[in-house]
Amino acid sequence: MEKIWLKNYEQGVPESIDYPSLSLYEVFSEAVEKYGSQPAVSFMGRELTYSELSAEIKSMAAALASLGVKKGDRVAIHLPNSTQFPIAFFATLSIGAIAVPCNPLYVAREMEYQLKDSGSETIITLTRFYNMIKEVQPKTDLKNIIVTNIKDYFPGHLKFLYTLAKEKKEGDRVELAAGDLSFIDLIGKHKGTAAPAVEVKPEDRAVFLYTGGTTGVSKGAVLKHSNLVANMHQVKAWCTDYRDGEEVILGVLPFFHSYGLTTVLNLGLLNGAKLVLLPRFVLEDVLKTIDKKKPTLFPGVPTIYVAINNAPDLEKYDVKSIRVCISGAAPLPVEVQQQFEKNTGGKLVEGYGLSETSPVTHANPVYGTRKPGSIGLPMPDTEYKIVDVETGEQELPIGEVGELCVKGPQVMEGYLNMPSENALSIRNGWFYTGDIAKADEEGYTYIVDRKKDMVIAGGFNIYPRDIEEVLYAHPKVMEAAVAGINDPYRGETLKAYVVCKEGEKMTEEEVIDHCKQNLAAYKVPRQVEFRDELPKTMIGKILRRMLREEEEKKNQGKAAE
Repeated sequence: MEKIWLKNYEQGVPESIDYPSLSLYEVFSEAVEKYGSQPAVSFMGRELTYSELSAEIKSMAAALASLGVKKGDRVAIHLPNSTQFPIAFFATLSIGAIAVPCNPLYVAREMEYQLKDSGSETIITLTRFYNMIKEVQPKTDLKNIIVTNIKDYFPGHLKFLYTLAKEKKEGDRVELAAGDLSFIDLIGKHKGTAAPAVEVKPEDRAVFLYTGGTTGVSKGAVLKHSNLVANMHQVKAWCTDYRDGEEVILGVLPFFHSYGLTTVLNLGLLNGAKLVLLPRFVLEDVLKTIDKKKPTLFPGVPTIYVAINNAPDLEKYDVKSIRVCISGAAPLPVEVQQQFEKNTGGKLVEGYGLSETSPVTHANPVYGTRKPGSIGLPMPDTEYKIVDVETGEQELPIGEVGELCVKGPQVMEGYLNMPSENALSIRNGWFYTGDIAKADEEGYTYIVDRKKDMVIAGGFNIYPRDIEEVLYAHPKVMEAAVAGINDPYRGETLKAYVVCKEGEKMTEEEVIDHCKQNLAAYKVPRQVEFRDELPKTMIGKILRRMLREEEEKKNQGKAAE
């Protein structure tokens, strides 16, 4: 496909980038040399400079090496956003081991699967998860369990107050079994020591990043150092006014997810930014943090921006420091974008990516031409094509709907332990995303929907995103999702799930009438369910799969009756 998108690049965005032939840890080490005395991470009010963070990382690397962790070994990082995460992550990479970020919300069954599939022999986890990890240990290859308390890097006064408030809470104080180790004690024991030097090449594996499992079994995307270094540089180049050594990035996107890992952790710490970390999204905490810490960059997901837009006391907080936000992980409704920009004065643009692509492949220009509803243009050195859904072999012309395929330096090596899946997903260097899309004559790409979310009702192919955009445009709607549910006559029928804004109420007829005015008749939902909240992943992506599964269980229950 002709690279028609290049002529629409914002001024200052390069067509191609000269990527450094370095590992992630080597790039971080260069940042430490440049910005040693500047703040690197701020967590619960305590800041560590780049030099201080680097010292903790070197101590943990020495500790891991002393435990026998060597190049190619897997280290599971089972932590929320906290100072401990970058320490564990870069310590692992510095000795050539492979980081396996794990979702802190996983239950024992999910943790067992990921630990076994990844071959992890070492895990760094929180005290509150310790008992669960001990439960699954006999079913896995775990040899080393390293445990930290969330308060280990709190400032002194907060640590004291936290201990008073939480000392009786189950899971906060644990007695470690023989052989299990304290994170903070290990660092103390290895202060000033260095791990044996290990050559880590850009083409070496860096991370096994597990997909969220929103469409089924979680898969481990194998990402090399070169993939992650390239994507960090691509995102930085896209933000044409990125200021080395000056940015403050709000880190509420979880680092176990590819989006938070690249756009917060790597983009920030490899370019001299200060990361302001929050362990999870709590609206009041986020607003207070923005007001106090004045972040300039705020990568997020639509549900985060929706919550901020609808905060009842938003005017109490100064949110004008925010300059640039790239929204990912889910479609960004136009109404949400416009309202957020009005509230902050910053730029909010929709981007696109997947765990398999490190993750960012596309984004709307930050200051150039943005097209509402579009994921924008491909990153530098990234190509895309739209192919037919049936065979994946025929490239489709502009405007036609098919499967989106991408190619670039950020695309993974493949899925771990899944050769048959790799044969389907990566063909001749192209990654088949599973997303249905179309492109316009200027190279802007539009995600129509997930291949697996497409609904076939009455013979029509219907994409839920079309209907969700219409629902979000209603002034009473805060969140919405649409899913296809079984229907004996139409095969599938559309059901809308709606969360109203605070203080608002709607009827089913009101929702359906709104859709009738704005959609073709076959796209109008036949059923509406009002909810207080919608099921989401930890990063905030709405889980249509869970909505469908709930409907299936209801139908099974009715059939049993």
